[in-house]
Amino acid sequence: MPLASSDSTPSTGHMLIDDRFTAVAAKFFAMFRRKRQGGGALSVYLHGEPVLDIWAGWADRDRRWRADTIALSYSTGKGVAATIAHRLAERGVLDFDAPVATYWPEFAANGKDAITVRDVLNHRAGLQRTRGLLDDPADLLDHDAMAAAIAASAPDPLRLRASGYHGLTFGTIVAEIAQRATGREFPELIRTELAEPLGDNDFYFGVPQHQRHRLAKLSPRLGIARVPFDRMIAPFASMRAVHSARGAVYDGWADMTLGDQPYDAMMPGWNGVFTARALGTMYGAIANDGMIGHRRLLRPETTRLIAQMPPNGRFDYVLGAAPHFALGYHRGIVGTRLTRQALGHFGIGGSGGIAMPALGISVAFVTNHLGNHAMSLGDARLPVLAALSQRAARGVKDTSGLPDTLDVAVG
Repeated sequence: MPLASSDSTPSTGHMLIDDRFTAVAAKFFAMFRRKRQGGGALSVYLHGEPVLDIWAGWADRDRRWRADTIALSYSTGKGVAATIAHRLAERGVLDFDAPVATYWPEFAANGKDAITVRDVLNHRAGLQRTRGLLDDPADLLDHDAMAAAIAASAPDPLRLRASGYHGLTFGTIVAEIAQRATGREFPELIRTELAEPLGDNDFYFGVPQHQRHRLAKLSPRLGIARVPFDRMIAPFASMRAVHSARGAVYDGWADMTLGDQPYDAMMPGWNGVFTARALGTMYGAIANDGMIGHRRLLRPETTRLIAQMPPNGRFDYVLGAAPHFALGYHRGIVGTRLTRQALGHFGIGGSGGIAMPALGISVAFVTNHLGNHAMSLGDARLPVLAALSQRAARGVKDTSGLPDTLDVAVG
């Protein structure tokens, strides 16, 4: 039974805590005891129904986190863009095994004519490069300019050997494919394919001015031990794999993301802005045969296909690890384990969403405090909350042995 009202809409500000998930809630609240820890929100759905909808901490130095606070969640948005692609595929608007050029003819340039939509969703298109893609880095925030530059570029040959994480380009490619296939602008597709089916409008790639008062301010700058993220691997750029990784991010990107520019752009690979509640509903549907409450987002056969999460190469030549991307998501990290039983997408800094279909549970977390004292790229908050939620769903009371810190940076 809930300990607070189940009406968790922004207009009421009421939190929801199901008494089976009090240990999860307690762990979450402990993460935001001090002002310097910033703030965040957590949403958990079980079998299509909310069991946690909570928030804590500070959205800015003089502003508390509220029920309707939204936060830039970096690569968390990749899973959102992928879900739109799955909705279109269900209706036959997209064929994942068709060449991208079927929908976007210019994409065939420079030997890309055989690259399929599935290759893009699996990060095997070899188009992760942004460094030097356009003469003026500011143009990378222009969707049309970015899409045209990607269409004209040549793919990385390493794509034939392994996945290569498309950190900043994934969302641009998916959005352009969706726009070409439907003849509709991507913001309209966000509304018709996500917001309306789910009954939640808080999915933004570019935030309208009248909604910006809800934004949480991000900090600190992205890096490891105070070394800026987008410059730290420069000394190793002559190494082939590191060269591919360095090319995926351009100088100045990390600092730029802490300003206002991300809210003017549409780059679904990294500038998604959400509430935890919105992400929780989306992944809650994926975890529950496509249903959230009485609303259907996806068909059961689609969610079963997504849940398979097959291997996708033994390593990723951009990340230098094996996150196993499949159909727009990656295997989830639950506790200390990267597991095939969970899927979703994390973002740099710690935000993300996870579905565990076998248990019918989703866990979504957003925050404005990026990472921990050692590195701002990621941490263990979401994996720990996911592990506790998994145990609660299984009815297991023992929560000993879970780590408080685990550096995780997929996003």
